[in-house]
Amino acid sequence: MSDAPPAVLERVETIRSNGLDHAVHRFEVGGAAARPTILLLHGFLDSAKTFDLLAAPLARAGFSVVAPDFRGFGQSSRVPEGGYYHFADYVADLDGILRVVAPERLSIVAHSMGGSVATLYAGARPDTVEKLVIMEGLGPISDPPEMAVDRMRRWLSDLIRIERTPRPLRSIDDAIDRLAVTHPRVDRKILASRAPRLVVQAPDGSLRWAWDPLHRSISPTPFNADIFAAFLRSITCPTLFLHGGPTGWHPPDEEQRLAQIAKLERVEIPDAGHMMHWTAPDAVAKEIIRFVTTRYE
Repeated sequence: MSDAPPAVLERVETIRSNGLDHAVHRFEVGGAAARPTILLLHGFLDSAKTFDLLAAPLARAGFSVVAPDFRGFGQSSRVPEGGYYHFADYVADLDGILRVVAPERLSIVAHSMGGSVATLYAGARPDTVEKLVIMEGLGPISDPPEMAVDRMRRWLSDLIRIERTPRPLRSIDDAIDRLAVTHPRVDRKILASRAPRLVVQAPDGSLRWAWDPLHRSISPTPFNADIFAAFLRSITCPTLFLHGGPTGWHPPDEEQRLAQIAKLERVEIPDAGHMMHWTAPDAVAKEIIRFVTTRYE
């Protein structure tokens, strides 16, 4: 008898939500019955496909694991000309996706930018989320109001400057090199396993990043920590904040933001850094499983 863990199947379905087609990845053990759902939300310039290392132990533990690509990322549709990527759009997309997926028991696990989306959603729809896990996703650094005019100016310039057709990568090694610049603390072997899941092949055979270049523009709307705090206070479910230690990403007012969450638990994944779902997937999965299966009053 083989001691190998059961194979985890990965499949993609398309769900129409908020006017766009969204690629929704499902990770499941073949032949398993319906189980509680864990929804994984990815971060900026990432995709649902790179959750595979984390999704596998969650699926083997008996969960139905669902991970959508946000609009303009991975295999999901880009916004048309004249459209943009605002946080409210991501929240509306998620709301529509969940009306189709419609799990009776839903836990959300969200990384980085996905954590900001999950916070806004859980605050707006508190009755739909049973457990929330935020992996270093408490929103960007807050801008003072006087920065609003400068951001709008820069955004207008970006809209003129940015070409929507992605520039080709020279090779998969080129993609790995670029990931290494963005994630200097992540082992190159890990980046080499992630790169093929972050690129697509164009009709001419070249490789390109699987995200809309418009994401490289600055958002025209300053992040408002006070408004974000109101959503944090509206979360009613137990919430786990996972962080990767000092080398992770921490906004200066992280403690003030966390203090707004009523039912909060914190856990550090030592030396995992910000990309903990890549660098320490088993440790992250262990904490998620423990938290999701724990009964809280």
